[in-house]
Amino acid sequence: MRECVSTSCSCVRSRKGFRLGGNNRYLTFSPSFLLMKFREIAELCEKLEKTGKRNKMVELCADFLKRLNPSEIGSVVCILLGRPFPRGSWEKLEINWMILRDPILRVIKARPEDMETAIGKTGDLGAATYLLFKSRQKPQRLFIESPLEILEVRDIFLKIARVKGPRARERKERFLEGLFARSGPLEAKYLVKIITGEMRTGFREGLMRLAIAKAFGLPEEAVMRACMFAGDISRVAEIAAKRGEAGIRSLKPFPFRPIQPMLAKVAESVEEAINLHEGTTALEYKLDGARVQVHKSGGKVRIFSRNLTDVTGSMPEISNQISRELAGRRAIAEGEVIAVGRDGFPLPFQYLLQRFRRERKIREMMREVPLELQLFDLLYLNGRSLVDLPYTQRRGLLEEIAGGVKLTEQLIVHDPQGGERFLNQAIRGGHEGVIAKKPDSPYIPGARENAWLKIKPTLEPLDLVIVGAEFGYGRRHKWLSDYYLAARDEKTGKYEIVGKTFKGLTDAELQEMTDKLKELGVRREGRRVWVQPSIVVEVAYNEIQRSSKYPCGMALRFARITRIRNDKSPQDADTVERVGEIYAKQAKRRVRNR
Repeated sequence: MRECVSTSCSCVRSRKGFRLGGNNRYLTFSPSFLLMKFREIAELCEKLEKTGKRNKMVELCADFLKRLNPSEIGSVVCILLGRPFPRGSWEKLEINWMILRDPILRVIKARPEDMETAIGKTGDLGAATYLLFKSRQKPQRLFIESPLEILEVRDIFLKIARVKGPRARERKERFLEGLFARSGPLEAKYLVKIITGEMRTGFREGLMRLAIAKAFGLPEEAVMRACMFAGDISRVAEIAAKRGEAGIRSLKPFPFRPIQPMLAKVAESVEEAINLHEGTTALEYKLDGARVQVHKSGGKVRIFSRNLTDVTGSMPEISNQISRELAGRRAIAEGEVIAVGRDGFPLPFQYLLQRFRRERKIREMMREVPLELQLFDLLYLNGRSLVDLPYTQRRGLLEEIAGGVKLTEQLIVHDPQGGERFLNQAIRGGHEGVIAKKPDSPYIPGARENAWLKIKPTLEPLDLVIVGAEFGYGRRHKWLSDYYLAARDEKTGKYEIVGKTFKGLTDAELQEMTDKLKELGVRREGRRVWVQPSIVVEVAYNEIQRSSKYPCGMALRFARITRIRNDKSPQDADTVERVGEIYAKQAKRRVRNR
């Protein structure tokens, strides 16, 4: 039986069934009767893509959320934000463009050249898929297949994520072919966008928070605070639908549910930080390592990266140290893990990345790349949330329970001279700079506030996404070694090129990068390959200048890659707006120096 979709009918959809106009009786049906078709969310995404009005986008999404069965809400929220699973999930699709492309071509009986032509016309993988589906007839089936439901898509994504071992690619392609065989052009377009993480509707988490509040009649501040502790906004939406305001207000930090990290803005000097912090600031060494969140409950320990991925298996000695030495029955602490040399001096970040890449050889890596954990914050202790306490109190409690675990070097300063000496001391010790923290500030997960300020002695490097590459010349002819670097446009979700470089990587890294980029390639133009935005790199540069070469109007001068950020996703990359802020500061400095 098909659900009633007539706009003139007085039937009202509810979680119980349908309420007939003029009475309070419900017609009840099996749960599958009320489940939403995937085409409906694709149609919503299409509407979001075509409107630039924030209020209209929130209204459209809120109305959609109201119509859902509670079991669908978490999946829908993830899909609308362009990801198959909640942030921090153990599940990963691990599908590159070649694995995705071939099932599409088989379903519509097209050739790789047809796909390349479509990508050339649209510049977007999802739009190119839509174009091909529209222009080609899918083969007729002997039996009529029912339309895809949202929960079916979620379940197939889960099956794909759990495919491991021999013939994994073949098995993933079979699942994908089944999905696309039951898809029309619009459904196929958004399946591709979800799988590749390139939704590009302009609908971001901030708007989703507003939509959840509007859909379930909740205060915006309550939804925002719940998102701080839930690990992913999809969980907040599920709780809001089932338990309302009381449910989301009950959310607190809890072991093994990672919290989005608080972020820092940039300050040009210690003096600026002291002024912004009203005369007193607490300086800590800014380490050149991987930020981690350590969760402990009894003898069990889990370690999460800054993008909320479980990395416990990559650093067993750190897990053992926390279990053995961190006092407190249950705790959530934050810190930085660095690689150290035999002399105790910190090694560059690239050494640390070897741990994440070679987890299967972890015992060997423990000898080659020893790690050191330095803690700097405490968010939860023995059933009590500490995020609302002032920073200095949290730090004091951390000192009490740290045991043999090292804490970052810290100095509370009132005068710029003392702060500059501490900054220079950090640099001499092999660290990046310092973080200045407002002593009375709470911990605000996911926020980038003036309460935390990072200070480095050079221009702030940018985390950018590689969107294309060219084969080099001479001895580099076999490598994709000239990279197009892009920043994320917060309004459109697109990645805008801001520079190009061939500098910074070793021969081994060039080979590894070439292999990855070939897998991510979506279109080739002579020696140039355009790729799916996936790889994030840290980029140093001399300055940012105005340029008509790129659509964003800015370009990096003398850009060079300083490290590959495997710990960051494209959504974590710096934005076009951030590049513009740095450019504006440069202009101000020039005026002052005249």
